[in-house]
Amino acid sequence: MRFRVLSLLVAAAVFAGTAACDEALSDLTGPTPNLEPTFSSIQQEILNTADSSGRPACITCHNGNPFVPGNYTGANAYAALVNARSFEKPNLLRVAPGDPDNSYMVHKLEGGPNIVGERMPRGGGPFLTSGQMLVIRRWIAEGAANN
Repeated sequence: MRFRVLSLLVAAAVFAGTAACDEALSDLTGPTPNLEPTFSSIQQEILNTADSSGRPACITCHNGNPFVPGNYTGANAYAALVNARSFEKPNLLRVAPGDPDNSYMVHKLEGGPNIVGERMPRGGGPFLTSGQMLVIRRWIAEGAANN
């Protein structure tokens, strides 16, 4: 009997601990509660749309403008990002599938120490939240599928 009670207590503690860690993505992504680790979601919520923090949509600048590298509009977006060489750091891919740490897009969005020019978006922010970056990093880590 004592073993059964102890087993139930351990099971309840494990369940409570895992339930607390299973935070919904919408709780992490702040101004983009619908953001998911898929390309279509990232395109809609980050590339194409400004958010409630005041962050501009990426396509505000990356829209085929000859003075700004990358055209992230519509059907061009995936090919312009995934397996595409960075204009500023040609030895790096903008998005290296499976490797967020070596994806120049991540460096630019996080303001990494080895970027050329400014952290994105230009002008000092507002920048993507850590939760938004977590979702982008997860999509890249999972292979950066065109989904």
